[in-house]
Amino acid sequence: MSLFRLAFGAGDEVIHGKKTLLRHPRMTDFEEWKALRQKSRSFIEEWEPVWSEDEFSRRAYRQRISVYNERAINDDGHSFYIFDKVSGALVGGLTLSHIRRGVSQSASLGYWMGAPYAGQGYMKDAVTSLAEAARIRFGLHRLEAACIPRNERSRHLLLACGFQPEGYAKAYVKIAGLWEDHLLFGLVIGAR
Repeated sequence: MSLFRLAFGAGDEVIHGKKTLLRHPRMTDFEEWKALRQKSRSFIEEWEPVWSEDEFSRRAYRQRISVYNERAINDDGHSFYIFDKVSGALVGGLTLSHIRRGVSQSASLGYWMGAPYAGQGYMKDAVTSLAEAARIRFGLHRLEAACIPRNERSRHLLLACGFQPEGYAKAYVKIAGLWEDHLLFGLVIGAR
């Protein structure tokens, strides 16, 4: 049985933050996800890989959910949507990916925030809540994250969540069609 199934049972359990609830994406989230991503396109597109031609099709979303589920079953990654704890609105998403077990017990953190909700503390709450769950529920020891140097919001978020700068990677990830340099960050969440 995968760690995801052990941690989340049937997948209905949520991670509770102070402002947010985190749970894995479902097909029933499609319309709300599509509306938020379309509304936020100019805000987030420059920080992500190139969006596909059919980015907002139900078929592409179904495939996305299938990949999320397969990664969770294989304990390769765990994706979550972020919801406002009071209104229940979808505000963004985050992912633990490239999970490494054995002597590493680490994962990479990625995230996106819908434009209407940026700067309101949702992502900080979500990242700190997921970091705690990564330690307790997933048994991870360390999280890593990276951001484009000019992405001040992302850099400030990581520092505010306790991540430490660890380096600079040239042409690290292809973002918006270009190989971008990235600042590298790490956070030890397990016992030293």
